[in-house]
Amino acid sequence: MLLTILGRYLKPHWPLLVAVGVFQLAQSLASLYLPSLNADIIDNGIAKGDIGYIFRVGSIMLAITVLQVACAITAVYFGARVAMSLGRDLRRGVFAKVSDFSEREVSQFGAPSLITRTTNDVQQVQMVMLMTCTLFISAPMLAIGGVIMALQQDVGLSWLMAISIPALLVAVGAIMFRMVPLFRTMQKRIDTVNRVLREQLTGIRVVRAFVREKVEADRFADANKDVTQVALRAGRLFALMFPTVMVVLNVSSVAVIWFGGLQVEAGDIQVGTLMAFLQYLMQILMGVMMATFMAILLPRAAVSADRIGEVLDTESSVVMPENGITELKEHGTVEFLDVSFAYPGAEQSVLKNLSFIARSGQVTAIIGSTGAGKTTMVNLLPRLFDATGGSVLVDGENVRELDPDTLWGLIGLIPQKPYLFSGTVASNLRYGKPDATEDELWKALEIAQARDFVEEMDGGLDAPITQGGTNVSGGQRQRLAIARALVKQPEIYVFDDSFSALDTGTDARLRLALRKNVQGATMIIVAQRVSTIVDADQIIVLENGEIVGRGTHQELLETSETYAEIVSSQLTAEEAA
Repeated sequence: MLLTILGRYLKPHWPLLVAVGVFQLAQSLASLYLPSLNADIIDNGIAKGDIGYIFRVGSIMLAITVLQVACAITAVYFGARVAMSLGRDLRRGVFAKVSDFSEREVSQFGAPSLITRTTNDVQQVQMVMLMTCTLFISAPMLAIGGVIMALQQDVGLSWLMAISIPALLVAVGAIMFRMVPLFRTMQKRIDTVNRVLREQLTGIRVVRAFVREKVEADRFADANKDVTQVALRAGRLFALMFPTVMVVLNVSSVAVIWFGGLQVEAGDIQVGTLMAFLQYLMQILMGVMMATFMAILLPRAAVSADRIGEVLDTESSVVMPENGITELKEHGTVEFLDVSFAYPGAEQSVLKNLSFIARSGQVTAIIGSTGAGKTTMVNLLPRLFDATGGSVLVDGENVRELDPDTLWGLIGLIPQKPYLFSGTVASNLRYGKPDATEDELWKALEIAQARDFVEEMDGGLDAPITQGGTNVSGGQRQRLAIARALVKQPEIYVFDDSFSALDTGTDARLRLALRKNVQGATMIIVAQRVSTIVDADQIIVLENGEIVGRGTHQELLETSETYAEIVSSQLTAEEAA
């Protein structure tokens, strides 16, 4: 998967890769030429006392060194550009893919895991690319070139390379074989830490309300301990890597000097040749060591690439049409035709054979016990899920065939758990209509019964909102979410239990303001309280995913036993009448 991802995302940057290869080749050739010049200085300059020769060859070595440094700097610069561009494009690709996921895929991976894959996993792939451009490309050049140049200096000592290089590879390979599964486990445990921390930060109020700080601290400590243990085991193996390499390097150096010294004493080779051979052997082993360093990064990057690939290769269960319908003949009509829905792997359907019509200018309410399928039903409308049976129609067209932007532009969804983004009151209200004027914002706030508390906030419309809207109360958050939908002015409003945090007085005033100011739009209200939907034009009663009652409040009191039970559990006989 790592090679697949690199091949896919490096195509636009091939000129930079070519430049990296050219400059790394130039740098490697310069490095390989320097020991030969050094041998000439020793054998023909120092040994003969020729100072002029030493200066001439030394000047050439200095010029080649300057060239080597310049090529190395340029190669690292282009390599960094390639690696950073890869990371940027990969994060963009993962983010775009996740943005296309339906609720099913997001739940399948989990938000903490998706965050880790978009950040930490991408960083691992980016790092291995950076090391490839700066170290790994030059490593085989130095190793292969070093072998060739060493053999040119003296073939008699080549048996030392045949021993030291395989010894280094075997030692490093044995260590890496044990590190690969540890890296895979580490990424999974990082997911766990992210999940635990995210739960604790999101539910901090619940934690404190139930005095569970100690329990949650212990839970995080356990997750953190699991990561630490794996990291320590990998670190211990990593700590063996460089001592092993240095042992092979030093033993090889001693062997070259020992056996080479005997040949120098016998007059078979010169001192300069011996020194050049030693330098080439060091370059060969350094090339192997650089490849070893890459071998440390590759397993973790390969694991990360597999995790990224899982996201990129997962197709959304909600498939958007290529040439969706953008022109509609009807306005504000919502129709469910024999709709059913079942979650993957579930034995029973959540929704079964639902059929009803919500018309423009009318209020359609949906009520039922907890778990009846109310939220699932309204989530089919903006295609957060797709129905597994039947058809959902908006303005006479199947939602599967509508252009996504057209569909989402028609709907103003106020979810069961209203979410506000970090910014200001105004930036949140303009989320669906960026060009909305301040008059439009205040009008929407007034209808949503939120104007009073926004005016009291320091800054008014420019008052800061923290991530998730945690600096305002639940009722204020709901009203701001309603105002955000009102600013958008869609044809269809979907209130998914959006009045639950409001007191009955505010609830009544808000619904009255909606009736007066939002005329001609279709309103679908999911509610738990009967008082919220008592004046709806059409009330649909759900039980176990099926419609068991339909009509107005008075009609259902007479015809639906389920609705009558709900009413009797909430209202007195006088209030119900």
